[in-house]
Amino acid sequence: METSSSSNDSKKGHEVLLSFRGDGTRNTFTGHLNVALKRCDIRTYINDHDLKRGDEISYTLLKEIEDANLSVIIFSKNFATSKWCLDEVVKILECKQRHGQILLPVFYHVEPSTVRNQTGSYPEAFAEDEMRFQGNMEKVQKWGKISK
Repeated sequence: METSSSSNDSKKGHEVLLSFRGDGTRNTFTGHLNVALKRCDIRTYINDHDLKRGDEISYTLLKEIEDANLSVIIFSKNFATSKWCLDEVVKILECKQRHGQILLPVFYHVEPSTVRNQTGSYPEAFAEDEMRFQGNMEKVQKWGKISK
């Protein structure tokens, strides 16, 4: 995990959290955005650890989401195929509702309507999730409400 800091000291270690699908944008758009924000002395948090199948999002990552002033969600073609990305978005939306956290969606090589209407690769991903998480349909329903 990489947290970048500026000379501005505050209680929080970062101002902006970047949420993204690693194999889709880590070394392209997300990496470039992170560097650009750092150049502007904006403290960012980017999760540099790939979670393995079966791993849960760590308490640390959930805390980082809560501590952010702004979350940037980078929706890409395969974003919805990652249960961890979807869990992050659920937590970000919770923080937006409860604490007024600012949310900035970015659509990288995917149309906003694809995410909003859950077309393209999105319905396939949600259908797979329904199969994999039959014992936790509440979670799947939360994921399905992300774009609503």
